[in-house]
Amino acid sequence: MSAALRLGTRRSALAMAQSQMVADAVAAASGRDVELVPIVSEGDVNRASLSQLGGRGVFANGLREALAADRCDFLVHSLKDLPTLQPEGLVIAATPPREDARDVVVTRDGTALSELPAGSRVGTGSPRRIAQALRHNPGLDIHDIRGNVDSRLARVRDGELDAVILAAAGIARLGGDLGGLEAEYLGLAEWPTAPGQGSLAIETRTDIAPEILAALATLDDVDTRVAITAERTVLSVLDAGCHAPVATHAALVDGDLRLRAIVYALDGSHRIGIDRTVRVEPGYGGEPGSGNGANAADDGGPIARATRAGQEAARRLLERGAADLVPRESTT
Repeated sequence: MSAALRLGTRRSALAMAQSQMVADAVAAASGRDVELVPIVSEGDVNRASLSQLGGRGVFANGLREALAADRCDFLVHSLKDLPTLQPEGLVIAATPPREDARDVVVTRDGTALSELPAGSRVGTGSPRRIAQALRHNPGLDIHDIRGNVDSRLARVRDGELDAVILAAAGIARLGGDLGGLEAEYLGLAEWPTAPGQGSLAIETRTDIAPEILAALATLDDVDTRVAITAERTVLSVLDAGCHAPVATHAALVDGDLRLRAIVYALDGSHRIGIDRTVRVEPGYGGEPGSGNGANAADDGGPIARATRAGQEAARRLLERGAADLVPRESTT
């Protein structure tokens, strides 16, 4: 009997839940058992603000070190936390179908974010969400918070905060129970989210056994891979960290890739946005693993077109002054 495959994951409840979903799918595809290998990342032990940590891969570096050292066979990342620079020797083998990419405002009574009274205490550790929230409602009192989903919800339930802003995907993957709180789902047209939000990335070594790579590749979703390629290309060209006030969302609609990208001033007072639509060929499968997933481009298929769409969107944002708004990060 073949040895169990080892899946490296962060220790949080959300990371373990989404990793178990992937483990079950890989086990079904490979016919081998898959065991979770919990790994502590810098982001799990460093309690500094995300705005201070920036885009240094604090949720990914420890996992990648474990993978490179053969302490596990593959990893599951929340793609929005993954730097855009792909390390040598590692490959994004698959991007499974994307979960809901929206943000959610959670309150005790269902009051909309725009209608919260001045001085309402809203918790989020994301500079992007801070900028968007202040743009929608300048009177909010933003609290920079860290912690897992349950602890954040508890701070609203206990009255310490009036609202928190969370990712819809995380709530869904934990079962969707808000414990009596109310949710406002924010539309992506007006409130685009972080590049890759709602998506997972399955990463492995380039020298992994071909049969393992093939099993991982069965989880790849082409539409997701094309969309997140455009989003992450914007972030990469802007040279912005994973937690910079940059919002992008792309989706395939009837063969068209529709991309929206917005850069915000940190205080929400100003924003610069762009919309791009490009035609892509439906049904393109590429070659997950050799295609390097979210970072790949070919000579003329949808991945290349998504890459060019992201590059053009970022170029236009820079022409309009986006560099003055975005903290630069050379290590994304």
